[in-house]
Amino acid sequence: MDFPQGDVRLLQTDLAQRLLHSTIPARLAYTATDGTPRVMATWFTWTGDELVMATYIHCPPMGMLRPARRLKALRERPDVAVTIDTEPQPPEVLLLRGRVSIIEVDGMVPEQAQAARRFLGEEGGAGYVAGAEHPETRMARIALRPTWVGVLDFQTRLPEIISP
Repeated sequence: MDFPQGDVRLLQTDLAQRLLHSTIPARLAYTATDGTPRVMATWFTWTGDELVMATYIHCPPMGMLRPARRLKALRERPDVAVTIDTEPQPPEVLLLRGRVSIIEVDGMVPEQAQAARRFLGEEGGAGYVAGAEHPETRMARIALRPTWVGVLDFQTRLPEIISP
């Protein structure tokens, strides 16, 4: 598959699929309410159509949590960029762009429970989920349906600026 950068069919490539199912945190870039850029690492789950990230709105077992400020910013400016990339050289990089949708849910976002098991292992994930169980727990499901996709492996796919 030799799709051009930006083509969402790049999500079907082995590199993209490997990174979408890895335990490498995604880095979410967005514009804060003050207009300045922000980047934050986040767990995620790839559903096959959406990259789902979650954040707590309220979780009594975890103490005093303020709703994530990024929710207000993402509602006001839903256009985001995400990267999932490896550290070893040459790096492998998946770049996603699009607009997020946000849905508030009672309890834990199901994809967050899946991410917890993937990132922490079965036992650690089960402990994380159990630690958030409370009738007042509320989360936000942040979903990105990519409209632009890029992949780089610095061997067969290079950034345009250094491509021959």
